[in-house]
Amino acid sequence: MNIIPDKNFVLKVYHNIKNYIHRTPILTSDYFTKFIGAKNVYFKCENVQKTGSFKIRGAINAVSMHLDDDPSLSKKGFITHSSGNHAGALAYAGKILGIPITVVMPKDSKKAKIDAVRSYGGEIVFCEPDLASREATTNKIIQEKEMKLIHPYDDYLIIAGQSTVVYELLYDIDDIDYVVSPVGGGGLLSGSLLAAKYFSKGNLKVIAGEPELAKDAYLSFKNNKLMKPLPPITVADGLRTGLGKRNFEIIQKNLHDIILVEEEEIIKAMFRIFERMKLVVEPSSATAVAAVIKEKERFKNKNVAIIISGGNVDLQDLPFKNI
Repeated sequence: MNIIPDKNFVLKVYHNIKNYIHRTPILTSDYFTKFIGAKNVYFKCENVQKTGSFKIRGAINAVSMHLDDDPSLSKKGFITHSSGNHAGALAYAGKILGIPITVVMPKDSKKAKIDAVRSYGGEIVFCEPDLASREATTNKIIQEKEMKLIHPYDDYLIIAGQSTVVYELLYDIDDIDYVVSPVGGGGLLSGSLLAAKYFSKGNLKVIAGEPELAKDAYLSFKNNKLMKPLPPITVADGLRTGLGKRNFEIIQKNLHDIILVEEEEIIKAMFRIFERMKLVVEPSSATAVAAVIKEKERFKNKNVAIIISGGNVDLQDLPFKNI
């Protein structure tokens, strides 16, 4: 697919994937609503999605649509590079559709995410923890095995799949002033922007939360130019990658703002979600919550929906254990 998905395509995608995914719940919290001073705070809980994150939406859509176009891929299989959630999602898609999947993962990927890929039957090839190594290793395997690449985020089929998160949200709750999403590669954010554009009834604004230590999306957005990713050192391991070209094109035209948050703010937000809502969330999800907390005056007396993007966290190594 070589063009930005339109409204009809997003609807087609939703009907294509709805039998493979959970229609995730939207929760509220009196604690967060009062703490932020909002009219209402809604949490779209993709942490309880199949494979533990929103990523299955894009993965199952991309695999099924590619198979429709080229049935020979059912034997050759698919490959991706990912630090975890997309890896697990693609491996799961391969398992339920009976397709071989290879995943190139940084060697410092979280154990919980490595274990998930293996449990779904995906073959893992480890690489150095930087984008250049991920891409080089992936390309080598593609040449050897003729597998089809499904990029974690820089792919319109992936973006269209991720857009169904906000499509569901707006179908259930139409009076929303802000949607807040974390941003890493930009698949969820760009998909959220398309869904907001196509399906919102009011003046809905989409805002991203991003770690200060991984602020390439912020720099790209402010400079109107795609910037290189920063070193992958933030606690939000799902946001350590650089923004994709296709994602940036959509973000550049439609995003309202990006809020940067410090590592301590992410960890404290994660702790608050565990403690007050009893939800298992990963630091990438907490980044969006931290952004709303940091600039809560902006969200005062507003209806705010925060996308809880995933819950794949190593429970033996929680970042707030000494908080």
